[in-house]
Amino acid sequence: MTGNIDKIAWISLREGRLLGVRSKGKELFYFPGGKREPGETDAETLQREIHEELSVRIKPETIDYFATFEAQADGKPEGVLVKMTCYYADYDGELQPASEIEELAWLGYADRDRTSLISRIIFDKLHVMNLV
Repeated sequence: MTGNIDKIAWISLREGRLLGVRSKGKELFYFPGGKREPGETDAETLQREIHEELSVRIKPETIDYFATFEAQADGKPEGVLVKMTCYYADYDGELQPASEIEELAWLGYADRDRTSLISRIIFDKLHVMNLV
């Protein structure tokens, strides 16, 4: 099926918590990142999106693939899937919500239900790995 959503996400862990962001006018948190621009690599997309959303610079040499997940896209017609390719990375700067981001939060596993469907799947994987 066409119309699936291809996204890159940043998995940032701190003391058993995972960085989540919430867009203006939205209820659910998701992991920072976004859709690639034409011709961009995963790493380029990650660096651009994180800088736009959180005002920090991803250190390119620290980008490390975590996993890829697929799930029904929130707020989209049944059958529209989001594919989220997730990476770990270190950053320089101070995390500040920017662009469409209204709030950032360090989410524990107890906050899982406050996140999007695909984010819950990622949370579950990290929980099984004893990372959150």
